[in-house]
Amino acid sequence: MLVLLLITWALFAGLLMTRLTNIFRLPDVTAYLIVGVIIGPSVLGKFGIEGVGFVSFEEVERLSIISDVALGFIAFSIGNEFKLSDLKHIGRQAFIIGVFQALTATLLVDIALFIMHIIMPNIVTIPMAITLGAIAAATAPAATLMVIKQYKAKGPVTDILLPVVALDDAVGLVIFAGSFGAASAMISGNANVLNLIVEPILEIIMSLLLGSIVAIILTYLESKFHSNTNRLILIIGSIILTVAIAKASFKFGRFGGSFSPLLVCMMLGTVFCNICPLSDELMDTSDKWSQPILVLFFVLSGAELDLAVFKNPIVILVGFVYIIARSFGKYIGARVSADMSGSKEVVKKYLGITLLPQAGVALGMSAIVARSLGSNGNLIRNITLFGVLIYELIGPTLTKIALTKAGDIKAKPKEVINRRNKKLKAVRRKEILKKIIH
Repeated sequence: MLVLLLITWALFAGLLMTRLTNIFRLPDVTAYLIVGVIIGPSVLGKFGIEGVGFVSFEEVERLSIISDVALGFIAFSIGNEFKLSDLKHIGRQAFIIGVFQALTATLLVDIALFIMHIIMPNIVTIPMAITLGAIAAATAPAATLMVIKQYKAKGPVTDILLPVVALDDAVGLVIFAGSFGAASAMISGNANVLNLIVEPILEIIMSLLLGSIVAIILTYLESKFHSNTNRLILIIGSIILTVAIAKASFKFGRFGGSFSPLLVCMMLGTVFCNICPLSDELMDTSDKWSQPILVLFFVLSGAELDLAVFKNPIVILVGFVYIIARSFGKYIGARVSADMSGSKEVVKKYLGITLLPQAGVALGMSAIVARSLGSNGNLIRNITLFGVLIYELIGPTLTKIALTKAGDIKAKPKEVINRRNKKLKAVRRKEILKKIIH
């Protein structure tokens, strides 16, 4: 009962907060994140009132299955943007930008933290610097996708943005593998660097393979059903099944690892949209069905943000350096690589701003670091958490501003808004008359 009450409260609170944030023209995703922080353990949860707020982070963790499924739908939607017909025009640009901006963010964070190491060697260590640099490469696809969907963004920046964000996951894993391997070796002196490099590469390959297999099976089954309702059930079931399978681990001789749920579901969406002739129609239906789950995902993401990180001045100091260096890296890297790949001027100017949000993948990396690097790892996790807190609260708004400036988000004409308002008033009058008559 308590779990159901919390889910209901999260949905209604998130929905009501959008009415307030709309006044300030903020994206809905920002409203959901703010509500999550308010009803999370850091605010209302401190009063210990069951059902009104999450009284502990363990209570939030118990609903993690919702976040896992939501990420599956998000990744599936992003994968659907990788149509071969579209990639013929933007594939080369997306690849160059995706790799270059990730490497630039890593490089600038590494340089900034190396300088801090020279000034404060006892606070910022070299292993910490190179690990945070690797984490800086990751970008959160969820918040970006929600902003695009809410405002129905369409244009040159959006066309490049979704493939670039999707590539970030794979590029970030490879960068993290090398940097984390080096950091572990520097701290312990005996870390198996070969395993730390090979296993993440295996994770990418196995994830792409699993996603492809499920997509082929799904497409075959879709051809056996002629009702859109049954086809929707197949898609939903396939995504949830894929997320479940992606929780498993694999082993090849001395090398082992686990699947990346994001990569698996992205590949599922990519292969499905390219081999299933009805994918566009089915994706529209799937998006409408998954909306409440996505609201819950962002509210829970906000609840997971621990405001206690603001109490540590070291975390704040290093965190601000990390945020500034990563932001410059994403913006400069995107601008330079967009120029190199011959992208349009609006892409050069605004794409980098849309790449700032950071969440799930970065937090997953920091959790691995916290388990492996002792006190260094815990500090890295808190710095990452601080960065995620800032990025998730301001990132969606910056993404909206950038896409609006680029012309991908277009304001509704006044006559359309006036016509809609007149219709709403007419409907309300009819309802009032019916009540009076009855």
